[in-house]
Amino acid sequence: MEPTAIIRKPVSFRFRADLLELLKRNAARENRTLNNYVESVLLDVVYHEPNAATKAAIEEAMNRKDYPTDEVYGSVEDLFKALDIE
Repeated sequence: MEPTAIIRKPVSFRFRADLLELLKRNAARENRTLNNYVESVLLDVVYHEPNAATKAAIEEAMNRKDYPTDEVYGSVEDLFKALDIE
């Protein structure tokens, strides 16, 4: 079975200047081309969608009404005490 060739097409995008500089800096930090870096970031976003269980857990966490919301905790232990988690 032969590997399928990946077809790439040239495209043009307009980015904010500050975003483009950050992308260039991140690409250089990873020793990659700007094109390769942007393509990998986009592939990660497109192909790594959370599964149904993760989406349900996120939804549940975002809609919980029984967690204290106005508290600021000095430590994880303080947070667990407020949530009655031992």
